[in-house]
Amino acid sequence: MTLTRIGAPLAACLSLLSVAQVLPSVAQAQQAAMGFFVTSVGIGKGADLGGLAGADAHCQTLGKAAGAGAKTWHAYLSTQGAGAVNARDRIGKGPWTNAKGAVVAKDVAELHGANNLTKQTVLTEKGEVNNGRGDTPNRHDVLTGSQPDGTAFAADKDMTCKNYTSSTQGAVMLGHADRIGLTEDPVAKSWNSSHPSRGAEGGCSQADLRSTGGDGLLYCFATN
Repeated sequence: MTLTRIGAPLAACLSLLSVAQVLPSVAQAQQAAMGFFVTSVGIGKGADLGGLAGADAHCQTLGKAAGAGAKTWHAYLSTQGAGAVNARDRIGKGPWTNAKGAVVAKDVAELHGANNLTKQTVLTEKGEVNNGRGDTPNRHDVLTGSQPDGTAFAADKDMTCKNYTSSTQGAVMLGHADRIGLTEDPVAKSWNSSHPSRGAEGGCSQADLRSTGGDGLLYCFATN
């Protein structure tokens, strides 16, 4: 009788242990398969990312740290001027899943239309919800330099902080990762083209980005 009584709790403990061992492996598999995340940290130099190459390298580093380094990661950013690049043209074809395995968009058209980007699905590479409006600190502003359809702005007005090489001059277009703004206007809820940066130092410094609810964060997409 004593052995029977001991056996049941032991079996339950072994069962719980088995579940505890399986859960991390499932999470790791999901992160390895993910194709989209918002960066948990910025580069730290405001909108000076070292150009597209520096931004892509940041995405690659964070993706690798999360176990998805076998993929090629690009930052969702457009550039202006000669040889302008559209963000939508440099992120692959999709579909893209987050670190929890949820599909945020099946292709480029859906990404720029009725996508599944919300505060609960725009996760960091660690699978964490990014702070949004109402949280402390608010970090929902994400650098994109893009129009709503994912294309570049004309060159007559800087919307990319000199193609992500300046932390002192210009401005950069920002999106709201939590899809929440000051109003119910669609622009206020835009994930990729809500408002330009601004601030006491011109709009491109780390302090300026933080002043409107950002931290120099980026959207990263797996191109393969």
